[in-house]
Amino acid sequence: MKAEPAVQRQLLELAKVDAELSRTAHRRRTLPELAEIDAGEKTARERRDALVSVETAASDLDREVARQEKEIESVRAREDRDRKLLASGSVNSKQMTDIEHELQTLQRRQSALEDDLLELMEQREALGLDAQRTGAEVDKAEAEVAAAVARRDEAFKDLDTTRARREEDRAKLLPRFPEPLLKLYERVREQKGIGAALLRARRCGACQLEMDRNTIAEIKAAPEDDVIQCENCGAVLVRTMESGL
Repeated sequence: MKAEPAVQRQLLELAKVDAELSRTAHRRRTLPELAEIDAGEKTARERRDALVSVETAASDLDREVARQEKEIESVRAREDRDRKLLASGSVNSKQMTDIEHELQTLQRRQSALEDDLLELMEQREALGLDAQRTGAEVDKAEAEVAAAVARRDEAFKDLDTTRARREEDRAKLLPRFPEPLLKLYERVREQKGIGAALLRARRCGACQLEMDRNTIAEIKAAPEDDVIQCENCGAVLVRTMESGL
């Protein structure tokens, strides 16, 4: 393949633009904020799940407290009724004995229920504090994710600006190359990552392979408009004064 030496040298400009585009794309894929967001979202989900669990347990306790309070009220109402019946003087001695026995039973029952209620209320208070702590952890995790998203979006904005500029530069360069040379460059770039590189001091600028004397002699003897490729990576070797030929 033939191409004017000046045109071949312009491949270095194209390769430089493509290298920056590749770095920009790699940077976009590997921003540390991306991993931070993933980890933060996982933490936030775990915290939210924990909060739901605590709130569910608290709701269950609230129902149990309400049931316990209702039962205590029922016992108190029964006790009031029995005391009023005793005070009325309308019961005989046997009924009085039965009522007094029932009052003792009701008092024991009320005492046990009140002890259980106190324990439930202490558990509920502890769950309330746990819910506050977990809720604060959810807020913190979500705030950290939001901050990471903001940093990611700002970085994306900068990277997209860089990419747009380099794509504009690339579009301006492409018409300078004959189609066969451009196809060769694009094919090698797609396969190897770098389509053209400077031959400097007997070394390929793409794969850094140092060439032997025979290869260098062949390259030196080749016409200036010959398109030379690296035997190792296939990149177009652009010859300049730095090539040491």
